[in-house]
Amino acid sequence: MPVQIPDDSDFSSFKDQCLNPDGWISRYSKGGVTVWCREEESKSVQKLKMRIVCKDVTAETLYDVLHDTSYRRKWDTNMIDTYDIARLTANADIGYYSWKCPSPLKNRDFVTMRSWLPLGNDYLIINYSVKHPQHPPKKDYVRAVSLLTGYLIQSNGANCSTLYYLTQVDPRGSLPKWVVNRVSQFVAPKAMRKIYKASVKYPEWKRKHTPHLKPWMFPEQNTLPCINVSELTVQRADSLENIDESGLSEEKQQSDDEET
Repeated sequence: MPVQIPDDSDFSSFKDQCLNPDGWISRYSKGGVTVWCREEESKSVQKLKMRIVCKDVTAETLYDVLHDTSYRRKWDTNMIDTYDIARLTANADIGYYSWKCPSPLKNRDFVTMRSWLPLGNDYLIINYSVKHPQHPPKKDYVRAVSLLTGYLIQSNGANCSTLYYLTQVDPRGSLPKWVVNRVSQFVAPKAMRKIYKASVKYPEWKRKHTPHLKPWMFPEQNTLPCINVSELTVQRADSLENIDESGLSEEKQQSDDEET
């Protein structure tokens, strides 16, 4: 299946999904964070949507934080590794991301095509999984599939913004019910608050770390090797290993994974 770089209609559709309340069930609402879920036909694929209002943070700062892989290593404690692989266009690239799953589950990773678009007072970033010939599934990881994941950032004035995060991921495995519940009740709200806290600290950090380097805003700064879209294919879930972890029991987690 050929890879298609998102166009304006794809970004518009993603924005509508973030803002439209129809068909979403509230699973969590506390401390400025709301989490909704949507029942999909496949029980293994859960669609989640989250929202947080970020006071004292501009939309542009949030946008920078979500792009800046160097800074991500400072705040994303669930991340194992991330790196950019190649660029497709001025606003689309290929990247790798791996993250720690709750023990005793196996850790997951992705290879995705990411595309972004500033649109008036809004900023959008969306991705979905692709197959890259030089980045096949790795040993000790389960290659998961992002069907659609992304962020919508909306400006609420001079120094306030709202962040939406929408994700539909196939984890390539039958997950225990406790994992699904834990994601919506603990993992997702904590992740949104981490992004908020990281965004508050970002301007000071960036002033000391290549302050003028923002290739997501200035394409001429991008030094990634180019790749032709014809070298990629959409990552189909049914072509990957599918493991059954539904019988695994929850292990006691470290305090870092608790809601803060």
